[in-house]
Amino acid sequence: MTLTELKYIVAVARERHFGRAAEACFVSQPTLSVAIKKLEEELDLKLFERSASEVSVTPLGAEVVRQAQVVLEQAALIKEIAQRGQDPLAGPLRLGVIYTIGPYLLPDLVRRVIERTPQMPLLLQENLTAKLLEQLRIGELDAAILAEPFPDTNLAIAPLYDEPFWVALPVQHPLAQHSSVSAEQLKQETMLLLGAGHCFRDHVLEVCPEFARYASNAEGIRRSFEGSSLETIKHMVAAGMGITLVPRLSVPAAALAAQAGAPLPPDGAPYVRYLPFAGAPPTRRVVLAWRRSFTRYEAIAALRNAIYACALPGVQRLTP
Repeated sequence: MTLTELKYIVAVARERHFGRAAEACFVSQPTLSVAIKKLEEELDLKLFERSASEVSVTPLGAEVVRQAQVVLEQAALIKEIAQRGQDPLAGPLRLGVIYTIGPYLLPDLVRRVIERTPQMPLLLQENLTAKLLEQLRIGELDAAILAEPFPDTNLAIAPLYDEPFWVALPVQHPLAQHSSVSAEQLKQETMLLLGAGHCFRDHVLEVCPEFARYASNAEGIRRSFEGSSLETIKHMVAAGMGITLVPRLSVPAAALAAQAGAPLPPDGAPYVRYLPFAGAPPTRRVVLAWRRSFTRYEAIAALRNAIYACALPGVQRLTP
């Protein structure tokens, strides 16, 4: 039994698919399958039920996977202990970011980290909240930038900023002529949502709960459309297919400048109008999370300081 084999079974349990698990572990599918078969033979236990459509974990296999996660977490802790006597800022920091934060924060953040701590390159991964939490727990990530709420996993949490939501509408939409909109005005609109698993989808449904019923039946297909990314949904808005909510950092500066009367760049046709909410806007809290056992405290502090140094237009920064 090896740590590599334990890593493989955790990946398969998480992905419910051998191909995706192999990709996540950066190995070929035959390599992963052979290793898991070897482990099953050693344990004389079937860990997974395989079918044409999916892979499921057997009841005893689930217990083995849980213990494997503990072992991998402890193995990661050994490495961290060994690094205590070294420069905590020397060496990469493995950072996870959810999809609705990464494209809008990372370009500025990476530049700040390079300027401030060039000896600590960021190894970046974008993913869904649930997968990032799992990778944090087993030591595949050192820290993650997430949006609350998420399940309590006994992680250390540092609040970073509160980010308001804005409304994105086609420029020809009647509401686009307003200076702000209310949640009440959105109730009769076609709302474009991210797919299941995105925490931002849940945030949108908190603001407009009447759209929750459209996500689970055929009627909803005519009223709400699911997109794979926020940028894809923005293009759907530009095409006049509906409206959506977006986090403030995702609002293009050029679009706001155009709304204020500034000249557009040559390729800056304003097909989408972005408006704030009237009154107190709905917001999300963005936090930095890391394992309590992670010993490179100076690296976490350096990362937080780099985030605070970013531009972050329109958000409320939270003091350390």
